[in-house]
Amino acid sequence: MRTYGTYKYTGPVPGSRARGRWTLELEPAVRQRARRIFGRVSEDRRTALFITDTIEVARDLTWLMERWPLRPVDVHSERWLRQSSEEHARQEQLIGEIVTGQYERRDLPSKPAKEPRDYQLDAMQMLRIRGRYLLTDEVGLGKTFTGLLGLVHADALPALVVPPTHLPRRWETELKDAFPWLTYEIAKSTKPSIRAKTGVLADVTIVPYSKLHGWASTLANQVRTVLFDEAQELRNGIATDKGRAAARVADNAAYVMGLTATPVYNYGNEIWNVMDIIAPGCLGNREEFSREWGGQSLPNGRQLVKDPAALGSYLRENGFMLGRTRADVGRELPKTVKNSMLVESNHAELDKVIGDSKALARMILDTATDKTERFRASGQIDWMLREATGVDKAPFVAEFVRLLLESEEKVVLWGWHRRVYDIWLQQLADFNPTMYTGTESPKQKAAAEEAFCTPITDDNRDTAARVLIMSLRSGAGVDGLQEHARVGVFGELDWSPQVHEQAIGRLRRDGMGEDPAVIYFLNSPEGSDPAIMDALQVKRQQSEPMISADGKLFSNATVDTSRARRLAEHILGITPKEPE
Repeated sequence: MRTYGTYKYTGPVPGSRARGRWTLELEPAVRQRARRIFGRVSEDRRTALFITDTIEVARDLTWLMERWPLRPVDVHSERWLRQSSEEHARQEQLIGEIVTGQYERRDLPSKPAKEPRDYQLDAMQMLRIRGRYLLTDEVGLGKTFTGLLGLVHADALPALVVPPTHLPRRWETELKDAFPWLTYEIAKSTKPSIRAKTGVLADVTIVPYSKLHGWASTLANQVRTVLFDEAQELRNGIATDKGRAAARVADNAAYVMGLTATPVYNYGNEIWNVMDIIAPGCLGNREEFSREWGGQSLPNGRQLVKDPAALGSYLRENGFMLGRTRADVGRELPKTVKNSMLVESNHAELDKVIGDSKALARMILDTATDKTERFRASGQIDWMLREATGVDKAPFVAEFVRLLLESEEKVVLWGWHRRVYDIWLQQLADFNPTMYTGTESPKQKAAAEEAFCTPITDDNRDTAARVLIMSLRSGAGVDGLQEHARVGVFGELDWSPQVHEQAIGRLRRDGMGEDPAVIYFLNSPEGSDPAIMDALQVKRQQSEPMISADGKLFSNATVDTSRARRLAEHILGITPKEPE
């Protein structure tokens, strides 16, 4: 039989996170076809093509060989190709059955204290089949319970849960309520406990991201399941201590699940960093991902994804991502009413910093400036302008909140800078504001949440906390506010649209009343707000089509290459060039 080249499988280097790879030596015409089929392929100056091994790649290679037969270099390569291809076909069938609702659900080996919903059982079964994937269910659909549901299987224990610093209590509550037979331990410091060091783990060990680096080496070969809560925390990948620790505990686990409704906070290449820890190799190595999915490159290693909807579809079809909306599972809530409003600004703070801002802006836009100096200037201009913008409009934001409190019992107010908080605290003092920001300890945050969630009565009306001031990035995962407030105000903006969506999700979730959540974005026509609002549209184009089942795209956005450059151009009155 005529053949058109050879294929060879080379296994991974022991101790390395890199996967094995395929080497294809092909005739010129077939090589050109293969390059189109394998979008992530790399090549050398000869005739060889290289591609990272996955079961999907093995299946595609088998399909390629139906038309252009290839010879295996050795028996091991032939056997590996056959086994991997068959495994992909098996998983593809089962994943398809789950997604279409045709999978036959089986009785659980142990029943939780509360009844799981069908869509939660499907998500658990997906983990059993796929082993590693990202669950992106809409905010409020019970991802915490869904994640723990897999632990009813004995081979999934012991397990590690990695939540943000302020959320261990939520996991503890869910364990007590729904899985009372599971033992658990919460990390109290960065030093592993005696039971972890001696290998006598609880069924569930809860270690926040902030403490994980101290526990990672101890837990790396002990846990069978790893659950990454708010998995967008991994968006910087193994470039950070947090990411390296996460990868270390996940690499040898049998089951790994990331849970987040907002996996991409900024630009599309963040999804590679997240998936490289949860399911290494599913998107190839970094260079292969860039070749296959990458679009415009941005400063500091960031990159746009050229077709987020297609990438999202790929991840779903291959079982690496599963996300359901409330409409999908029949648990719809009233749509959020969003209002974007311009508020006054007294310009005092902006006038103080405008001279320094212009000097920093010129430095950022001057390509002759040292790269380190430009990086430092970027951080300075971002902080300086955002703080000045927030301070200048803070009194007007506080006055707006006062007006809302004439008809609303409670309001959640989001911001970012301490000086802004201080103004709000002073001007809203008669409403007994309580704080839930990056400064408060987990215990203080819990007390603030409890105070805000205490119902107002005739006896406590003068002392009740009617305003909860939350940091933009401190509230992900908080539950319970929706039962006491329906109105939220963004007094400052974040560069990421998904931060806003996470915040809104505190008020729009199960347990809210029949009235919709009402959200106000109070924007200044001066300072950093105009530049941030431009950037938010670009980032929505990167994130929302990726996690949307219909791949819905947004229009009227221009590419923003960096927040600092956008601020610099805005300060100097330079009109940004349209992307080519």
